[in-house]
Amino acid sequence: MSEAYVIGHIKVKDEAKWNEYRSLVPATLQPWGAELIFRAELSKVLFGEHDFTDTVVIRFPDMPSLNNWHSSPEYQSLVALRIEAADVNLLAYEV
Repeated sequence: MSEAYVIGHIKVKDEAKWNEYRSLVPATLQPWGAELIFRAELSKVLFGEHDFTDTVVIRFPDMPSLNNWHSSPEYQSLVALRIEAADVNLLAYEV
């Protein structure tokens, strides 16, 4: 079975709300065996255009775990806060 990753591209709109959201997400990951690989601010665009300032990478044991996390009531309860806090594109990859 393949691992799965969520990559989030983020443009923070409200730092306080973003910090609150970030503090709540890890608890939603634990039931699904997910691991936060990194969160970082963009250092430099080497080529092309990129409008986002931050990136997050989260590893899941498989795609069903990723999908179950994303649709879980625990994570979905944070979506409204996320929308207020930042513009976010979440992408799923299976490797």
